[in-house]
Amino acid sequence: MTPFPERFTAERLRFERLEGDAVDLFELHDICSPDEETESITQYMPWDPHRTLDQTAEFVEWCESGWEDGEHAAYLVRPREGEDGAGEIAGVTRLECDWDRRTAMLELWLRERFWGRGYSGERAGALIHVAFEELGLDLVSVNHQDGNELSRRAIEKYVDRFGGQYDGLLRNWGPRPAEGRVVDAHRYTISREQYRTSSADADVDVER
Repeated sequence: MTPFPERFTAERLRFERLEGDAVDLFELHDICSPDEETESITQYMPWDPHRTLDQTAEFVEWCESGWEDGEHAAYLVRPREGEDGAGEIAGVTRLECDWDRRTAMLELWLRERFWGRGYSGERAGALIHVAFEELGLDLVSVNHQDGNELSRRAIEKYVDRFGGQYDGLLRNWGPRPAEGRVVDAHRYTISREQYRTSSADADVDVER
């Protein structure tokens, strides 16, 4: 049985497993299709806009496979009632687990209209709680591509809040085959001990 919770909530956000039964494929494809907003999102992401519905279907299947294998958990991020855009898909977040190293890596992308609300930090707090308190892992890591200043500011803010640290530059970390290049990335980590001794409260309600 998969170790991941199907659903959980934070103060302003709710998270539900990304699977075929939980998402309208056409809606998700529309969000991921090439346009000015998506190009802005994917500029620093390890994925390209979905040009066909089949690409979106393959992404959902990949999320389902990783879930069943216990390798990674992908969640739809939706604002809760009372938030602007409540119930809409604000983005997708993922928790990738390296069980041998007792480490989880965080990933996130948000639609541009949901930027600037502090959702990145709230989402991070929720996933960090899941990684440590639900999955029993020892370390959470998060990377951002070199040059991605928006992600850097957001990550530094919540890493500091949860007592974590900057580990350094990972050279030639992310291949970008479509662009014919490889990019560097910056790595940050938070240990379970740092998390538990910080004064931060993630305020997470996990459903099993």
